[in-house]
Amino acid sequence: MAGKPVRPVNAIDQTRRMLSLVTYLRERPGARVEDVARAFGITEDELVSDLDVLPMCGTSFRGGDLLDIDTDGERIWWHNPDDVAEPLRLASDEATALLVAARAVSTLPGLREGDRQALLRATAKVEAAAGEAAGASARLSVTFESEGGVFADVDRAISERRRLWIRYYSPARDEVTEREIDPIRLVSVGHTYVEAWCRRSEARRTFRLDRVAEIKILDEPSAPPEIELRDLSEGLVQPAAEDPEVVVEVGPGGRWVAEYYPHDSADELPDGGLRISLRTPDPTSLRRLALRLGRDGRIVAPPELAESARQAAREALAAYDGIEAQDAQGNGIRE
Repeated sequence: MAGKPVRPVNAIDQTRRMLSLVTYLRERPGARVEDVARAFGITEDELVSDLDVLPMCGTSFRGGDLLDIDTDGERIWWHNPDDVAEPLRLASDEATALLVAARAVSTLPGLREGDRQALLRATAKVEAAAGEAAGASARLSVTFESEGGVFADVDRAISERRRLWIRYYSPARDEVTEREIDPIRLVSVGHTYVEAWCRRSEARRTFRLDRVAEIKILDEPSAPPEIELRDLSEGLVQPAAEDPEVVVEVGPGGRWVAEYYPHDSADELPDGGLRISLRTPDPTSLRRLALRLGRDGRIVAPPELAESARQAAREALAAYDGIEAQDAQGNGIRE
């Protein structure tokens, strides 16, 4: 095996390579590992990593027709190329899933009309081939978040290279702010976001579309500085090494924090909880996390943030006690 280190894997590039690899191997039974790696411009370690994944791939998620590919370290053998080469047949549930997804995508705001019409034509062909399954899919529908107008304006601003004015709700601060942004790209990671250069903070920011209360396309040209686009495959929140460190201790009921928040370390505590060390450019945003955790967790460091969280909790309790007092006097609002 070559001794070169394996480079970081880009999922999209690896998928494209593996699709080409299937065709390449079908035409070259018993191909040598070093020759294939050289042909694809990758190391032998990277090629073997692809070969470890390919046997889990096939023409159906059910299995039974998976690629039977293996290697002895020198040559690569594909044992069932003829089986996989048979014409693809969609089962009824696969056709239903495909049709529902296609109809949903065709309703997306901002989709170019030519692309929409092409998708609808392809959907009609699948419907004709699916038969009764097409009728089942017609009874299902998928709806997207109510952010269509915002999506369309952002998409237009990007294509026309124009600046945007937005009123944006920040749940971390529980406030609405007005900003001018130079949009860079739309991204989808669970929700839909616009990555942009924020003129208010003079920094790159990411805004969730369903939190945009109002939006306007301005006449000013969009002129974000030259910045390297981030790989968002690991998620939107990617703390930097220079961000302030925050330490949070959670009980057994707060272990979910380690699953949802990127962190540097999560050490086990005797009571079954965790001591979590994480970094964030805005430590004050974690006060809401502390309030949400309640008895299941607390901020340990930095001390000023811990005290700020305690003060926020005291104010919340005082407000709640005030409402209860009013209610007891008959002056409050009853449900």
